[in-house]
Amino acid sequence: MTEPKKTKSVPVAILARVSTDKQNTARQIQELEQVAAENGWDVVEVIENAGLSGNAKDGDRHDLSRVRELAAGGKIRKVLVHEVSRLARRNSTAHRFLEEMEALGVSLYWHAQRIETLLSNGKRNPAASIMFSLLAEMARSERETLVERINSGLAKARREGRKLGRPAGSTMSPKDFLATHKDAVKQLRAGHSIRNTAKITGKSVSTVQRVNAVMPKAKPVPLTPAEAASLRKHMKKASEWMKKELRKG
Repeated sequence: MTEPKKTKSVPVAILARVSTDKQNTARQIQELEQVAAENGWDVVEVIENAGLSGNAKDGDRHDLSRVRELAAGGKIRKVLVHEVSRLARRNSTAHRFLEEMEALGVSLYWHAQRIETLLSNGKRNPAASIMFSLLAEMARSERETLVERINSGLAKARREGRKLGRPAGSTMSPKDFLATHKDAVKQLRAGHSIRNTAKITGKSVSTVQRVNAVMPKAKPVPLTPAEAASLRKHMKKASEWMKKELRKG
């Protein structure tokens, strides 16, 4: 008696994002892992982005870049996000990412509406496409409304003469800040770029940029007398050669 063929589980990636370091992605990941388990999908990687705004430029989104790598390499067939706003609040970024995934045959599933962009036959889901466009616009609009409210509140506070900003003594010292982000300091000192450091450590690009700005810069090492003399000699030779070339012209 022949055994029934086992269906190969669908490889998926979970993408979770929060806008500030004070928030966490635990709930998003937990619910998406549950969805994957219920559908028999195999989670090959969980990609987190904590502390980076959904309005960040595409080039700063190391999480999206990682998903692209997995999709291009044929490692995943679906991307799971909790809602469209977790993907991006910038329309151009959201739509470009969706088009790239569809071109690679990777379906985007978002949990809030329990819908995905590709049908079981691999064709585009028209209902999902329409809903995605609507939700992406709503995500952008929500951010604009929030920014307007914040700016309005700040303007009102200034008119009332209230002092803005953090209370005195509440900011972290540069030393303590660097101690909190030792892993980023280590990678930057090893010569990694800000973007690569963010990818390696799982921190947001903005956090790594702050670390880089606070880090003490290495002082230039002065030349020894012998090195200085050698440099002057080479510069003199170069100057003489240039003069000869100019006379030839």
